Order: sequence, then structure tokens, then C-alpha cells
Amino acid sequence: MSSFHVVIISIFTCILRHYMGEELDSLNQRDLQNLEQQLAIALKNIRFRKNQLLYESISELQRKEKALQEQNYMLAKQIKEKEKEMVQQPHWDQQNHGNNMPTFSMASQLPCLNINGAYEGVATEDGRINGLDLNMDSLYSCHLGCFPA
Repeated sequence: MSSFHVVIISIFTCILRHYMGEELDSLNQRDLQNLEQQLAIALKNIRFRKNQLLYESISELQRKEKALQEQNYMLAKQIKEKEKEMVQQPHWDQQNHGNNMPTFSMASQLPCLNINGAYEGVATEDGRINGLDLNMDSLYSCHLGCFPA
């Protein structure tokens, strides 16, 4: 390494120590004032950059806040629309089912099937008409196995 580089490194090391507040005994009043002014300018630049970053961060957060508020508004609007649909849905179901469902009268009987040869309206010895066992209990107990017979 050349002597020039050694001198430059030595000077920068001394300046760095001064900036760190070390080895100030060799400085006179004018040098101390210059150092103080340089440190004040450096501190001003540091604070400016820090504030700039803070303002940018605040602006970004405000932009995100606005976007979230807009999204929240849209979601609230969708919820209200869904709630309105759910309130109206039973009315639509009643109207649609009422118009589309065939009208059966449970009181009127349909004609019985004549499967075992007995005439309509004639009961067999076990009390069944047509010989069909239409008892739901036997159906569930035999085929589904989940109800007692």
C-alpha cells in the first residue's frame, strides 16, 4: 500500500473518531464549531429522511385503509342483499309451491287397487282392503333396520 493511501486512511479514521466524539482534545474552537455544524447538517438530513419514510408509510397505510373501507362497504352491501333475498325467499317459495303443487285432498280417497282378487271396499280377514300392507312401521323395520318392529 502506498504512503498516500496510508495518510488518507489515517485522516478518515481521525475524522470518524471526531464524528464519534472521540479524540476531541486536539481540536481548537473553530474546528469544534465546524464539526458541530457538520453533525447538525448530518442530523438534519437523517431526520429529513426518517420523516420522509414515515410520511410515505402513512400515505401507504391511508391508501390501504381506504381500500379496506371500500371492500368493507361492498361486503356489507352484499350481506344486506343476501339478507333481503333470504327474507323474500319464503314468500317466493310459498308462491311457487302454492301455484305449482297439485291440489290433493286428503279427505277424498283414491280408488283402491284390486290386486288379490277381492272387490273394492271389501276387507280381507286381517282387515286390509286389496291385501296390501301399507303400514309404515313394517316398512321401516324391515327395510331400513333403524326402527323397532
